[in-house]
Amino acid sequence: MNKLLNYIWAGMILLSVFCAAVTGRMEPLSNAVLSGASGAVTLVLSMTGMMCAWTGLMKIADEGGLTLLLAKGLNPLMRRLFPECKPGGPSVKAMCMNITANLLGLGNAATPLGIAAMQELKKNNPTQTADNSMVTFVVLNTASIQLIPTTLGILRAQYGSAAPFEILPAVWVTSVCSVIVGLTAAKLMEGLLSG
Repeated sequence: MNKLLNYIWAGMILLSVFCAAVTGRMEPLSNAVLSGASGAVTLVLSMTGMMCAWTGLMKIADEGGLTLLLAKGLNPLMRRLFPECKPGGPSVKAMCMNITANLLGLGNAATPLGIAAMQELKKNNPTQTADNSMVTFVVLNTASIQLIPTTLGILRAQYGSAAPFEILPAVWVTSVCSVIVGLTAAKLMEGLLSG
């Protein structure tokens, strides 16, 4: 898969250079490449501080017992979605941390937490194939309900939005719909494959 993406990117770059050379627009292409690279570095630096702050807060929440409290609050839902997992176990705790990060719109902070959750789920799965819990978690993590789309709000503010969080109702509706559709599809496929 990685190799295929490399070929696609290389093809797009070569096609862009070819088209710019044929149409005599090499200078605008060069300017776009340089300004895009500069803009990417600026964006990464502006988001790094926010990611560090939120990742640190998540670590403090974990060590302060907030995630255990959250895990207890999410326990009825987690038991229904992940009946194979031990209630309050390490895999449920890791999944709750990931869900919390996603609720706060911290996709970049949620990624390492999601990887940790998958590693915990893998410990209970001796096969090389993803089990139902792993598939359900991937769907839940990917669709993710976002109460506060922090990363998106920061991006909108960075690019001059006067009201970066005016998109909240649309984000809530679309994220809830995506979770419902994703989980329904996963559970239907689970039923078809097991039955």
